[in-house]
Amino acid sequence: MSRWWHAVLLLLVTLSASAQESPLIPPYERVAGQTQADWSRVWWQWAATFERYESPVADATGELCASHQSGDVFFLAGTYGTARTIRTCTVPRGKYLFFPIINYVVMPGRDRNLGCADAIAHVAQITDDLVKILLEVDGKPYEGLSLHRQATECFDLGALAAPPIRMYPTAANGYYVMLKPLPPGEHTINFGGWLPSMIQLVTYTIIVE
Repeated sequence: MSRWWHAVLLLLVTLSASAQESPLIPPYERVAGQTQADWSRVWWQWAATFERYESPVADATGELCASHQSGDVFFLAGTYGTARTIRTCTVPRGKYLFFPIINYVVMPGRDRNLGCADAIAHVAQITDDLVKILLEVDGKPYEGLSLHRQATECFDLGALAAPPIRMYPTAANGYYVMLKPLPPGEHTINFGGWLPSMIQLVTYTIIVE
């Protein structure tokens, strides 16, 4: 075998191994029996179980990150504001991580009669025209993130609240990622996005135990 061909084979093996080791799950792949669009709906229903200032979305440090978590998928929160947010979060081993790089929701308001089709169209319009999007896991940047856009059908945002609160029709749209379970130890996740109407930038130190 020539040295050139040996180098080509070595490169292919290295690229294949690198692809297999990537924690980023393709956006079309199901996890725990649900599509990632389904998980985006459940993420919003999870976020709606909190009072605003007791929510992991409003949390400035990560101390609330384990609140109301269950099952195979562990949700990380985005933010309400545009300031960069830095959090530390302890996650049980074996959990998938699902979170919004940037997202938006449209729900019924007190003063308007919102139809399902209107909600879907309005939230899609808000999340169009993506300016910038980024994801880094342990210092490795990822590309192709615009393919990770997920849109829900209409759903009841308050279905998981205690007690449940009827909030139908709600529709959500945005850019989310699902990560495979990370190995035990400390990991750093940077993510953020920029839409014409909003910006989000978050850093998590994830401690897998």
